[in-house]
Amino acid sequence: MDRSFIDADIPRIVQQLSTDEKIALLGAPSWWDTNKIERLNIPSIRMSDGPNGVRGSSHFKSTPAQCLPCATALASSFDPEQIAQVGKFLAEEAKIKKATLLLAPTCNIQRSPLGGRSFESFSEDPHLSGTLAAAYVAGLQKNGVGATIKHFVANEQEFERTSQDSVISERALREIYLYPFMIAQRDAQPMAYMTSYNRLNGIHCSEHPRLLKSVLRADWGFDGLVMSDWHGTYGTDHAINAGLDLEMPGPPRWRTPFLINHLLSCKKVTTDALSERAGSVLSTVQKLARLSPDIVYSNGIEETRDTPQHLRQFCRKVAADGIVLLKNEREVLPITAAKAGGKVKVAVIGPNANARIISGGGSAALKPGYTVTPLEGLTATAPTGVDISYSLGSYAHKYLPTLENSLVTKSGEPGWLIDFLAHDEKGNPTISVEKTVLHDTRVKLNDFLPKGLGEEWSLTCTGCFTADANGPFEWGLTVAGRAKMFLDGQLIIDNWTSQRPGEWFYRQGTVEEKATTDLVAGKTYEIQVLYTNTQPPSHEDGDRSQPALMRGVRLGGCPKVEREQSIKDATAMAARSDVAVVVVGLNSDWEAEGFDRPDLKLPCDQDTLISSIIKANPRTVVVIQAGSAISMPWVDSAAGIIQCWYLGNESGNAIADIIYGNINPSAKLPITFPVREQDIAAFPNYGGENGIVNYREDIFVGYKHFDVKAIKPLFSFGWGLSYTTFELSGLSVSVPTGQGTDLTISVRIKVTNTGSRTGSEVVQAYVRMPKTAGVQHPEKQLRAFHKAKNLEPGTSVDVQMTLNKYAVSYWHEPSGCWRVDKGVYTVLAGTSSDCLTQKASFSLEETFEWSGL
Repeated sequence: MDRSFIDADIPRIVQQLSTDEKIALLGAPSWWDTNKIERLNIPSIRMSDGPNGVRGSSHFKSTPAQCLPCATALASSFDPEQIAQVGKFLAEEAKIKKATLLLAPTCNIQRSPLGGRSFESFSEDPHLSGTLAAAYVAGLQKNGVGATIKHFVANEQEFERTSQDSVISERALREIYLYPFMIAQRDAQPMAYMTSYNRLNGIHCSEHPRLLKSVLRADWGFDGLVMSDWHGTYGTDHAINAGLDLEMPGPPRWRTPFLINHLLSCKKVTTDALSERAGSVLSTVQKLARLSPDIVYSNGIEETRDTPQHLRQFCRKVAADGIVLLKNEREVLPITAAKAGGKVKVAVIGPNANARIISGGGSAALKPGYTVTPLEGLTATAPTGVDISYSLGSYAHKYLPTLENSLVTKSGEPGWLIDFLAHDEKGNPTISVEKTVLHDTRVKLNDFLPKGLGEEWSLTCTGCFTADANGPFEWGLTVAGRAKMFLDGQLIIDNWTSQRPGEWFYRQGTVEEKATTDLVAGKTYEIQVLYTNTQPPSHEDGDRSQPALMRGVRLGGCPKVEREQSIKDATAMAARSDVAVVVVGLNSDWEAEGFDRPDLKLPCDQDTLISSIIKANPRTVVVIQAGSAISMPWVDSAAGIIQCWYLGNESGNAIADIIYGNINPSAKLPITFPVREQDIAAFPNYGGENGIVNYREDIFVGYKHFDVKAIKPLFSFGWGLSYTTFELSGLSVSVPTGQGTDLTISVRIKVTNTGSRTGSEVVQAYVRMPKTAGVQHPEKQLRAFHKAKNLEPGTSVDVQMTLNKYAVSYWHEPSGCWRVDKGVYTVLAGTSSDCLTQKASFSLEETFEWSGL
């Protein structure tokens, strides 16, 4: 295509567009692309899901990609410089997938750890979230890929997410939920915003004129693209008039020529509004074409990057830097043979030890090019003298594990054969349209169907499975549509005739129907799944909170174990060992887009397993893979606890680097860990009632709630240990300089490594506001932080941080703007929200107000 559009005058191009061409630009032709207008040499751009990787343009047959740690793990680093490097890394990942707009970062607040997508968000704290989001956006956009910051705004739960109304005071909205977006806009100017599914104070965010026009465009000066979340557009004229530029995905439901031309004729939509929305789309396409012309004008063929000397090392370092050492008694960590006189036996136990847990589910999920399990990492990198043994202990899955690594086609190719079938005139699936080998037993069909299928169609999935051992094997089949599973031609699961609604496929699918068969070790069995896209007449819709009519099928399976005996076997192994490492947690079954967690507990028998192992071996280290907080009834008796989040491809190696002391942990919790659900700020309002979610905790979210209620957390915000020790001293605060909105205060503090290892420490500075009549403030608020890196034993560094008008402001509802009161402000500095050893103060002599950025 001619590249003249790169230098085109956008207002002039808009004038040349026909009405139907403008309408086309406001929707999309497919799941991931914008429309091109060949007549005017206007190219399309491709988008791709993030935020912890770049999936590419297909759910069905994804191109393998690098998977980075989830947002809570990234935030645990408290390191904006590294997050910017993550953005740069993801820009290269996007470009090799021929995408120039990444649907990331997620910048919502972790209002509750029970949120299904909490792992996608950075923190409970708006300052930390906004600072890291800005670094992420800058890293992407400086390297030729646009950021789509999301979900704008107040999308903190998955339950009834398309209909629930987030009812929030204006102050809480500004100080907590809009605040991180505001910082990202101020510091990095994202190219695009994605609206959230929910309502905000009665109006859906995708058609909220005050949110999109008054706040985003007028107050903050945003001049980029506003798009809907996928199927998060609920009408035509309201969304266009409110400022929603692009309905996603395509083909559009609401922005068709028939609908919009009708609305133009009755003047519910004006030609000026249509032109304005089209101009926003064109401006963004042009920006991206200028930044990355070779990608925008490419052939669109996706590739995979994987260079061990660079890419894998980077992913491994980022993952290790996000691991939080929560507890380390009796120097159980790091594990070295030298401590045990040259030899140490380590029992690696648990459901996640030999599982490939890299990410939560939903939009963040992708197909990794490779995965290192904790067992593989601990075994492959074990120091001389460290002897590893393994036992399962218990399972922890909600859905049976997928089987792609255990299947081959009849010709021996990894995976199984997918045969798309059109129906003949009698409705029988007999006409093969396309065949492909898929290395995934999660068959997602929402963004791909071959040509030649009718309204009703089917497919078969056929593969060969060789049993590893004698004994019972449990199979599970989940479907959005209808499906049957056959083993050597015998029907063993019928999820076709009658169905029960479930959570899979964004709550569009069924529960997992199961069957158990006895297998013979070494014998090969033929598996076939027959699927059709229709539902049985008796099917109950259940909760259809995601309007996209998903289609797909999922096959899982694993050996069936005797639960009590499996725990006994693991406990006996732990008792024979010097150290036990129990790897537990959640996975994409439990934390995913589409549903929330029911409680804080570890699922299945994991708490029982941990308690049993600790009783058998007091030198037990609990390694937790989870995107947010869990409860820990065994916290007092465990010698060591490590919070590992979801760490991506390099999970196992990064965990081993921390456990063996190759890397000194320096991460801090970006969220508060509560002891129980009742201690969460949003309790009991989380989830809502009758479609309304009242944010009654108001501005007291996270540690601010724990402070004001005097509740002791399990682990506090900002908490994290090291293998060395640090001392903070000499906090000083400068006399404020600058007038009004140019206010600047310098904060200085000395950090000294008082231990025996090189390490890094995060200094956190909180501000306590002066008492103001009639205004309630949190006890303290994080307003600056700095990571002092790689301090050698006995050395010190002077850290300087800067406070500005944001650090001393609150939203003044009577004035409808930000306000700074005169008075004495206190700076509290330390290494976590409840370990603030340094204190200083400064005074402001005048009250002033401000708005915008």
